[in-house]
Amino acid sequence: MTSVRALLRVGPAVDLSGIDPRSTPGLPGRKVTGDDVKGWAREQLTPLGAELARHQEMLYAAAKASGDKRRLLLVLQAMDCGGKDGTIKKVAGAMNPLGLHIVAFGPPTEEERRHDFLWRIRRALPAAGRVGAFNRSHYEDVLVARVDSLVTERTWKSRYWQINGFEQELVNNGYALVKVMLQISYEEQRARLLERLTDPTKHWKYNPADVDARARWADYQAAYQDALSRCGTDHAPGTSCRATASGTATGRWRTSCWRHFGTCTCRTRSRILISRRSAGGWRRTASRRWSGHE
Repeated sequence: MTSVRALLRVGPAVDLSGIDPRSTPGLPGRKVTGDDVKGWAREQLTPLGAELARHQEMLYAAAKASGDKRRLLLVLQAMDCGGKDGTIKKVAGAMNPLGLHIVAFGPPTEEERRHDFLWRIRRALPAAGRVGAFNRSHYEDVLVARVDSLVTERTWKSRYWQINGFEQELVNNGYALVKVMLQISYEEQRARLLERLTDPTKHWKYNPADVDARARWADYQAAYQDALSRCGTDHAPGTSCRATASGTATGRWRTSCWRHFGTCTCRTRSRILISRRSAGGWRRTASRRWSGHE
């Protein structure tokens, strides 16, 4: 049976236009779920959440008991309204918050602009035994910086090999990387933006800059495609999670994806041993104007 990681992994020749954002590879068909897919998904969430919590505890215990340096880092990238917040909430909701390290990256500060683009990323990395989640990441500097022409073409092109070297360094030092691009369709983004305007409980999420970024959809898709193809390495492969499907089923499916190709599996011998798995993908959320790093 093909693993979820294999189903979602993208290679050097990735063509985002050929991927249906509504599809859910790895999710069982109606023969298993029945007609009430959301109801079936809700039933799966409780044991799945308990499993994630158990893995997290073992990861943390290994660091405390034996100085194990391993840790897990989820990197999320997507277009605006792609579902970043919901993904983090569903994945992290069952875990002990004391073992979590969640960071949302906005436009770089004055201090951050005085350093190279990876400086602030290094400062935000999770400690040994922790589970980290990045809401946006170093990939913003080959996405926003490129599309908005905040740096020269030579500069953003040089960042691909810098990112690959950085991620190789992380893997060598005990990080399991789960890089996920949450992929939504142009039509679905429109529906979600309108919902932020019409639903009073979501007004706070609306930002006019999101509409500006939407006008450059094709440019962003090209930037994502290049990032996926150039930074999808064996040590940190890239994955594309289709995020147009809505509801609890998507939440369960996304959580299952992380479980299958990201969660550190644990076993006990004379001491706790944790086997490392690497994985991949992307996400971008903000279209707030960036002052790019040189």
